[in-house]
Amino acid sequence: MPLRAADQIMHKAAWLYYSHGLRQDEVAQKLEISRASVAMYLRRARETGIVNITTSTELFTDDVLARELEDATGLKAVWIVPEDRQAMDPAAEMPVVAASVFLELINKGDRVGVAWGRTVYHIADVMPFADLRGVTVVQLCGNLGAPYSYRPDQCTTEIARRLNAEGINFYAPLVLSSERLAEELRGEPVIREQLDTIADCHLALYSVGGIEDDSHLVKCGALSAAEMHRLGEEGAAGVIAGQLIDHDGQWLNCAHNRRCISADLESMRAIRKRMMVVQEEAKFEPLVAALKGGFASHLIVTTSMARRVLERWGREGLGRIPSTD
Repeated sequence: MPLRAADQIMHKAAWLYYSHGLRQDEVAQKLEISRASVAMYLRRARETGIVNITTSTELFTDDVLARELEDATGLKAVWIVPEDRQAMDPAAEMPVVAASVFLELINKGDRVGVAWGRTVYHIADVMPFADLRGVTVVQLCGNLGAPYSYRPDQCTTEIARRLNAEGINFYAPLVLSSERLAEELRGEPVIREQLDTIADCHLALYSVGGIEDDSHLVKCGALSAAEMHRLGEEGAAGVIAGQLIDHDGQWLNCAHNRRCISADLESMRAIRKRMMVVQEEAKFEPLVAALKGGFASHLIVTTSMARRVLERWGREGLGRIPSTD
């Protein structure tokens, strides 16, 4: 099992102090906590054996991997869901871990942006009930047709209900029939206001979609399998809030994106805490593209996915993800 979200800071403090050689005041500054808190966490780390991270016991293997991935990529925090036989099925455990982390990241009065898809829907489905009145949960992109499961409005509404928070849905389609119509709708005051306030969110929750024939954009009818295949040949690598990104994580200039009613990608990058949850191994390339594009500050992945990302980062000499702090 991975460290609980509330205990992860203890492991990070020990990692910075013992592995990086930072002074206690430097650890405090980096983790945005008091020096007294650092001393307390280091004492607890010694008592529990976390200070042995340099020699790495089986108990902390995945958490050391998380710290190494943070060091390599510049991600602010990484949580890893193990895949060994002693652990729960990652498909069942991932939403539970993600929901716990999500609650840890929310502060009173926060504005939270939520995207859509199976991963986000499953997180919403296991989200503990909490009383977070004063928090606002907003939809990051337009909506889909009624027959499709895991719709954006379903994800937003359910998370807001679980948190006893205010939910704001996006009453516009995700994809319009023409670029002209999409441009005119974006200019409508109520839609423009909602799009403009996305950059004011304190936290975003989403996954990254793939571009395979059975991807969500194909299943919901926004694109045909043939169109998606063609866009892949033209450079599409993944999907963020319904929009296609290329292999460098940049907005793809294509007809589909120009017909989308969704958060501006620069506005999403401006959100300080960008929580991305990725489980499926098939999403490795989309995840790498999303990381390159700066769409994650907080990441939850499986052990095997974390190792693949770390290996790719080292092999290609990729730099640290720019911070929006």
